[in-house]
Amino acid sequence: MAAAATETLNFNVGVLGHIDSGKTALARALSTTASTAAFDKNPQSRERGITLDLGFSSFCLPVPEHLRPHGDYTRLQVTLVDCPGHASLIRTIIGGSQIIDLMMLVVDVTKGMQTQSAECLVIGEITCPRMVVILNKIDLLPEAKKQAAIDRMTKKMQKTLENTRFNGCPIIPVAAKPGGPDAPETETPQGISELIEVSRKVKSMQMFHKPVNTAIQGDRVGICVTQFDPKQLERGLVCAPESLRTLNAAVISVKKIPYFKGLVHTKAKFHITVGHETVMGRVTFFSPAPEDFESEPVMDCFVFDREYLYQEEYLSQAKSIGADKSLANDQAEGGQVPRQQWALLEFEKPVTCPKLCLVIGSKLDTDIHANTCRLAFHGVLLEGFEEKNYAEVSLPKLKVFKLKHKEGQVERVSDDYNVIGRSLFKKETNMQLFVGMKVKLSTGEAGVIEGGFGQSGKFKIRIPDGLTTETKQQLATSSKKKSKGGKGDTAKTDDGKSETHPTVITLAFKRYLFDPQKKMIQS
Repeated sequence: MAAAATETLNFNVGVLGHIDSGKTALARALSTTASTAAFDKNPQSRERGITLDLGFSSFCLPVPEHLRPHGDYTRLQVTLVDCPGHASLIRTIIGGSQIIDLMMLVVDVTKGMQTQSAECLVIGEITCPRMVVILNKIDLLPEAKKQAAIDRMTKKMQKTLENTRFNGCPIIPVAAKPGGPDAPETETPQGISELIEVSRKVKSMQMFHKPVNTAIQGDRVGICVTQFDPKQLERGLVCAPESLRTLNAAVISVKKIPYFKGLVHTKAKFHITVGHETVMGRVTFFSPAPEDFESEPVMDCFVFDREYLYQEEYLSQAKSIGADKSLANDQAEGGQVPRQQWALLEFEKPVTCPKLCLVIGSKLDTDIHANTCRLAFHGVLLEGFEEKNYAEVSLPKLKVFKLKHKEGQVERVSDDYNVIGRSLFKKETNMQLFVGMKVKLSTGEAGVIEGGFGQSGKFKIRIPDGLTTETKQQLATSSKKKSKGGKGDTAKTDDGKSETHPTVITLAFKRYLFDPQKKMIQS
């Protein structure tokens, strides 16, 4: 005889929003079972009157019909993850958002979207596929104008969300705690039954105060360990063996958050949130080589055998790229933005995390009262470097190159196949490093640097195919005018002013960012 169905489906719902929007009151109104961390039981939370850490509570519902064919489930358990709303606790908010299946964005209906409401919306776009907007505190609206005010705020929120992944999401008015925090507990919440009806998909298992055999990421479980003092344990990670790595640096596939004002520069430091840790880290951006800008993005792995182009900043629109902007624009087909970009993150202290985990870069030192988004970029961790000396051991295999571009001028002609150049190198430059490198004249000829000429930084260039007649005439004329005027190649314009027309020598090459020898490479 088959055993009776005893399975419980667990569904994690994050409760996020601006401070004092009523998140904890909403969690309390919905819940039937509380954990030891629910409803601001922390003495510091009670003293300060704000949520300081994640709170966990739950309620149960019958299993929806569309889920019954997927298992022998007897009930649906909804676990509420109550997140802090204060700007200074965003690390905790980001950590809590990564274990939720659905986000409830709680908005004070009398105030609308506020700074942390917007930041929570950004976090939700990165971490969560579904959202419900809760317009809380409708009991504070004048009764005669209540419905009109709710309708106005609903339309305003719909307009706010129309360009996000949450366009068209449910917006539900409630009063989680009618009369405010000091009202008696006998006051009945308004709109809660309508809210519960929107719960949907589930994916994890958990029981409050009930035994369970398994637990997965996001479950709230109590673990009894014999002969162990729980005071000796800090917040950490529980995992299967070898599923986590401790990294000093990582490569991520990266996207800039459009609400972040300003540019995101290479070498800048950000607060990097990886899993449940937030550390300082330095960022270096790079993209595919220009000829691969249109390549299909690959989000689950990183290929070390390819070459990548160094970027001074994340490219969010058609901008100059590379170390030299003019050459980079030529190579990048007019400044076209690549379909995929990456970043090297170098952490100030090691972080422990799984592969392919979410990464968020923020500027948390921004004034918390400023009306601006502090979340700058997000991405997926593709490769990590565990070695402390990763810069010497691992980074050299990362083929990120800078495009270098130098210009000089032809000093004079030696013969039909040789010219003397100047102004390309400094006097103290080791000319032997550049011997054999290809250059191009502005008149069209290609040449090769043969070595230095004298002690002033001048150099010899061989032109294998020889100078054209037109080039020889132009250089001869320039030399005559130079010998007369002493100021280089000049010509008289119609108004009698001198106009300079030097023959330009261009030297272009690649230099790999992490190559210990800093070799110069030409295609």
